[in-house]
Amino acid sequence: MRYAGIDIASETHAVAVVDADGTVESKPTLFAEDATGYQTALRVLGAPGDVLIAMEATGHYWKNLFAALAAAGHAVALLNPLRTHRFAGEDLTRTKTDTIDALSIARFAAQKQPLPTHLPDPATEELRELVRLRQRLLQDFGDRVRQLHRLVDLGFPEFTRYVHGLNTELASAILHDYPTAAAFHGVAVKRLAALRYDGTHRVGIDLARALIDAARHSVGQHHSAAYRVQVRYACQDLDLLRRRLRELDRDIDSKLREHAVGTLLTTIDGIGPHTAAYLIAELGDPAHFATAGALAAYVGVIPGLRQSGKRHTLRAPLTPIGNARLRAALWMPTLTAVRYNPWLRAYYQQLRARGKLPKVALVACMHKLLFAIYSVAKHRRPFVPQLTALGTTP
Repeated sequence: MRYAGIDIASETHAVAVVDADGTVESKPTLFAEDATGYQTALRVLGAPGDVLIAMEATGHYWKNLFAALAAAGHAVALLNPLRTHRFAGEDLTRTKTDTIDALSIARFAAQKQPLPTHLPDPATEELRELVRLRQRLLQDFGDRVRQLHRLVDLGFPEFTRYVHGLNTELASAILHDYPTAAAFHGVAVKRLAALRYDGTHRVGIDLARALIDAARHSVGQHHSAAYRVQVRYACQDLDLLRRRLRELDRDIDSKLREHAVGTLLTTIDGIGPHTAAYLIAELGDPAHFATAGALAAYVGVIPGLRQSGKRHTLRAPLTPIGNARLRAALWMPTLTAVRYNPWLRAYYQQLRARGKLPKVALVACMHKLLFAIYSVAKHRRPFVPQLTALGTTP
C-alpha cells in the first residue's frame, strides 16, 4: 500500500508519496490549480486502488482537487489541520514549506491510516452553500444595524424610545424617509401616520405624533445632511438583505425537504428547519460518525478534564477543541428544547435537582440532544421520546 500527502495552497499544491514504512517513493512535486496541474498530480499518484491520499481541508481550495481525485477513482482522506500540525511537531520540525508539509502528510497517512472521506450528496452540498450564504448575509445585516445605531444615536437619539429595534421594517421605513431629527421638521402627522412599513401596516397616529414631538426637541437635530445620506443607504441595504434572506429561507426549506436525514431531524422538538439545515451543512450525515460520543466530541460538548499528580479539579470546563460554530448554533435550539421537549425538560430538571448549575445542565442537555440527533440519523426514523421515571431515555 502506498500513501500520498498533498499540501493545499491557493494556486500551487504539492504532492509526495511514501510506502508503508514511510520511505519516500516519489519526492514532493509541485502542481498548479488547473487541468494541466491535475494531470501532473495523477501521474505522480499512479493507478488508483493501491494508494491512499491524505490532504488537509484548507478553506475552499481543496474542493476541486478532491472532486477530480474522487472522479479518477482515488481514495482521499480529508484531515483536520490540527492533527497534522501536532504530528509534524513530534519530530521537532523547524522548517515549514509546501514540499515538507506534503511529505509530512504522507507519513501521517502511512502511520495513522485515516479513513477515506466520501463526497457529500448534491442535496447536502447545496444545503451547505445556502446555509453558509445565509450566515454571511446575517453577518452583513448585523453590521448594517450596528452602523445604523451609531447614526441614529447622533442624529436622533430619542428615536429608539418609541421604535424599539432598529432591525425592524418599521424602523427602516421611517428612517429611510426621515433619517434625522431635522428631517421631521414641518412633517404633517397624518402623512407620517399613513406611511406603510411592510406593505400592509401603517405607522399610526400615536407613534407619528410622538416622533414628531420628540424630533422637535431632539439633541441631535443639528447634524448635517451627511448623516441623512448614510442612514438612507443603511436602510436600503437592510431592506435588500431582508428580501434576500426571505428568498434564501424559502430555498433552504425547499432543499431540506429533499434531504431525508434533514427532514427527520425536524421531528426532534427544538430542532427547526434552520437548525436542521445548519446541522447538515456542518456535519453532512451525522450517522457517518462512529458513535454518538464521537459526534459530541466533534462538536466539543464534552468536558476537558485536566488532572496531573496532586492536581485534581472538582469541575472540568468544556474542551477547547470542537466546532464552536455548531455549538453556538445549537445553543438556542437547546433552550427551546428544554422548554418544549418533555423528554429533554425532564432530563434538565433532574440535573437541576441534583444541584447542577443552570448552564452546566444546559450543556449536558445539548450533549443529550446530539445523541438524539445521532440516533435519528443512524436509524433513519423519526424521533420518538420514551419517558422513563427519570426522563432520560431517548
